[in-house]
Amino acid sequence: MTEPVFAKIGVVGAGAWGTALANVAARAGRDVVLWARDPAQAAHMVSTGANAKRLPGVAIEAGVTPTSDLSALTFVDAILLVAPAQSTRAVAAELARTLAPGVPLVICAKGVERGTHAFLSDAVREAATGHPVASLSGPSFADDVARGLPTAVTIAAEDETLARTLGAALATNTFRLYHSTDLRGVEIGGAAKNVLAIACGVATGIGLGASAQAALVARGFAELLRFARAWGGRDETLMGLSGLGDLVLTCGSLQSRNFALGHALGRGEPAPAKLAEGAFTASALVEMARERDVEMPIAEAVAAVLEGSLTAKEAVVSLLARPPKSEA
Repeated sequence: MTEPVFAKIGVVGAGAWGTALANVAARAGRDVVLWARDPAQAAHMVSTGANAKRLPGVAIEAGVTPTSDLSALTFVDAILLVAPAQSTRAVAAELARTLAPGVPLVICAKGVERGTHAFLSDAVREAATGHPVASLSGPSFADDVARGLPTAVTIAAEDETLARTLGAALATNTFRLYHSTDLRGVEIGGAAKNVLAIACGVATGIGLGASAQAALVARGFAELLRFARAWGGRDETLMGLSGLGDLVLTCGSLQSRNFALGHALGRGEPAPAKLAEGAFTASALVEMARERDVEMPIAEAVAAVLEGSLTAKEAVVSLLARPPKSEA
C-alpha cells in the first residue's frame, strides 16, 4: 500500500506559530497555503513577504501562499490547525465543509475545551467526522522555529503510519519530529504544562528565587504525570518532548505567553489583553482532575488566582502551608 506523501499542506491560522509552521513546511519542500481569516492581513503578507505584526523580522518562505480564501484549502493533503484551543472545534467544523474527505487535521494548539472538558482531538473528531486527527506538540517557540533554529517536537496520531508520514513530510535539518501513537498523552502534556508555566511565572514575578522555581517545576511535573495516568496518557510520553521538554521550556522564559502572564500577576500588574491558552485551560484542568480524584494543588492555586479568589501571594502561602508528605 502506498503511503501518503502530503505534498500540499494547508496551515489554518496566520499568527506567529502558524506562520512559523508554514515556513517549516515550505523548507521541507511542501507547497503551503497559509490561511488568515482577515483579508487585510493576508493581503499585507502577500505584498510584503512577511507577517510583521505577528512575527517581526522573519521573512515568509517563497513556497508559502498567504490567502484569506478558504476555498484555497480545498485540495490540500493535510491541514495544520493552528487556531486557539477554545476556537479549535468551530474552525474544524468550518474546514469540514471545505476539505476533501479524509484529509488529516493536525492540532497545533495546546489546551482543553472549557465547559465540555473535551480534549482537542475529541472536539475535532466531533466537528469534522471522517477526518483523521493528529497533534503536534513540544518545546518550540515560534520565533526559533521560524528562523530555522534547531527544534525537536512530537507528532502523535493513533495510526502510527499517519504520525510517521506526517512527521516525515514536515521534517527539515533543523526541525526534528518524533512520532508517537499516544495522542492523549501528547495533548495532555501540552495543555497541563501551560497552567504550570503560569505558576512558575507567578513565583518569578513575586521574586521567590530560582530554588522555588525548580521546586515548582518538579512538583508541577508530578501533578502532570498523575493527571495523565488518570486520563490514559503514557509515562514515557510525558517524560519526553511533549511533556517534560515543553514544561522546562515554558517555565523559565518570558518568551512563553503563559509564563509572562504569571509573571505579570506575580508583580501585581494587569494581565495582558490577549490571555495565554493556560488561562482558559486552568479551570477545566482542575475540574477534570477532581472528576478522577487527582491531586493538583499547583494547578488549583493557578485557577484560583486567575478567577480572583486568591491573590498571587495568598496562593503561594496556601501552597507552603500544605502538610509535609512523602515525595513518592
